[in-house]
This record gives sequence, C-alpha cells and structure tokens, in this order.
Amino acid sequence: MTGLDDRFEILLNDRVVKTPIAISAMAGWVDAAYVEARKDHVGAAFIGGYSVDAPTLQASREMAAGGREEFLPDDPLKELERQVERLERTGVVAGVNLRAASPESFREAAHALGDRAIYEIDAHCRQEPMIRAGCGEYLLHHTGILEEHVRGLAKEGVTVSVKIRAGVAKDDAALGHRLWKAGASVLHVDLMDFGYAKIRQIRNTSPVFLIANNSMHSFDRVMEMFSHGADMVSLARRSDPDTLAGIDAAIARYADEFGWFNAPKQLCRGGDVRALTFCCLPVKECPLIPTLSRLGVSREEYIRMKQEAVRGTPLESGEYTCFGSMAWCCKATSPCMLRDSSMQMAGLTTKEYMRLKRHLSQTIMERIFGGRAEGKQG
Repeated sequence: MTGLDDRFEILLNDRVVKTPIAISAMAGWVDAAYVEARKDHVGAAFIGGYSVDAPTLQASREMAAGGREEFLPDDPLKELERQVERLERTGVVAGVNLRAASPESFREAAHALGDRAIYEIDAHCRQEPMIRAGCGEYLLHHTGILEEHVRGLAKEGVTVSVKIRAGVAKDDAALGHRLWKAGASVLHVDLMDFGYAKIRQIRNTSPVFLIANNSMHSFDRVMEMFSHGADMVSLARRSDPDTLAGIDAAIARYADEFGWFNAPKQLCRGGDVRALTFCCLPVKECPLIPTLSRLGVSREEYIRMKQEAVRGTPLESGEYTCFGSMAWCCKATSPCMLRDSSMQMAGLTTKEYMRLKRHLSQTIMERIFGGRAEGKQG
C-alpha cells in the first residue's frame, strides 16, 4: 500500500480505512447525511441506532414519545439499504448500529445488506424501554444472549461489532474475549469514566479490533487510548467538522513521523501485550516475566517466536545491540545509541523501524491468541 493507505495500514470489513477516527451512532442523529458532512476526516461511521424488529421499534416509539430523538422508518431494512448505499459514496467504511430482540432479526438485516456494512449489535443503550425489549444494556446482564446474537450474525459471513458500555458487565475484559471467540471482529467501548486502563485490560485478552469511545475530543486523550491498545477512536456529540479535522491532522502528523500511530507504551511503562515487540530477552526480573506467565507462553517460546518472526527482515540484524538483534530493541522514542547505530547500519529510518516493530507485534499477537472457531475477521 502507498500514500494514505500506507499511513495507517487499517482494514475494516475488507476496506481501507483512511484515518483511525470513527463516528459513533447517536439515535435520531447519525445517518448517511450526517456522515457526508464530515467525510473528509472520518475513516468509519456507525449510523443509527436503528431498531429493526417489533419489540425494539415499540421501545423506540416510547422513547421518542418521551422526547428522545429516534429513527422510526416504516420499513427499517429498506431504509438501511438506502442509507448504506449513500454511505458507500462517501469513502467512509460503513457500519450500522442495530437494536433487535432476537438473533433472527439481526440475521434478516444481514440478508438485506450482505457484506456492505459492519453490523454493530447495540449492547449500549440504557433507556428502560429498550432494556425491557431485551436490547441495549440488557445484553450486558445476559451475556449468553449477546454471544448468541454474535454467533448468529457471524455465521452469515459478515463483520460483527458490539457496542458496549464499560463497567456494566461483570468483567469487560473477559466479555471481550468471549465475544471475540463467538465471532465479533470489533469491540466498540464507551469508556464512561474508566479511561485507558479499561482499554488495556480488554486488549490484553484478545486481538479484537478495539474502538475507544467517550470524550475523544483532544489529541492527548486519543493518544492515551492508542498507546494502551485502541485501534481506533470514535466521537459522537463532539463529532463536529472542526474537532474531527484537528484530531485527524494531528494523528496523521504523528503517523508520518513515527510510522506506528498507535504504538503501545513499553511493557515496563504500563504498555499492553502488543509491547512484547519492544521487550528484550527474558534474562532479568521485570514485567515481561509475569506477562508471559499470564499468557501461558514460556520464555523459550517467546524467544523462538520473535527470532522466527524477524528472520529475513532488517530487524534480524544488530550485532552491536545488547542481544545481537533489533528484535530485542526498545521503542524508537527511548534513547539508545546502540539501537540507533544499528538502525543506521541497516538503512532504517525511525518510521521504517517502528513499522517493522508493528508487523512483529502483529505476528506475536497471532501466535499468542491464534485463531477462533467462528466468525470473520474484519
């Protein structure tokens, strides 16, 4: 990939994402027209929420009668087809946030739209009518039903996302792992007041594509999420064109300078599991040892997977580094003359070095978490 495609190296639903910024669903507000007005600085958008069966449509009517904005088309699936067709002309990866009370209702939506959109199960809404309908936060208290919804959608061969509200389920990290195993490719997390620690916990349990939501309206806040495990951030009420443009420009500048826009902090500085790419040989007591133990990876396996992953790449070199290979070298932002000299000898810029470290991290994640029996990767 070259140009903008090469900047972030993100694919969602087999489509190139031009920036790691998404618009999050807001019922009654976020539709294709809303996205069109912001398309230049958005990589993905989740329109909706749309209620698609009788119980959730009735809940939406009750909520609208109480003064909330809601989408209430006569034929929700026909309306979704029109909305997705319009979204496809924007260059923004399309997602549809759906409210339904049964797996069959979600599958009917998949039959109508095919693989043209990401299907996001709304396990987020906390309005009482929607909870009574068996949707929204109800699913975070009945996670077996949520997993059934995910499995049903994933069997249709479509990309599945789940929007959750952090702190509602008993264990968000464990839930994220189970949803990934059930077939979810994306987990969209409203962090509420939990901050980056919650993102790191979820990242450490699965390789699911992770979107951080809530108060993502400054570059510093966004970078906190990226450096602790988020692949993307999303905005809702603050998704005005000026805010989106400013964050987009700042992320692009960072990516162009450092090569890996969401590089984790080093493990010894509170980084997530992806930071194994920056760790040295396991020869001293440090956060690496308990991390490997928690993951069920022996020291020998860790050494072997990194050596095999860098074989034939510039990271294999580095005879003057601490351990004879840049496979064991730290993040480019950490001062190290030996690493910098080895990068220079290998003809690597900081951007190229960090991109290679990103690819090494991806290989490590694949080795640690492996595949899954069900679902479709985004």
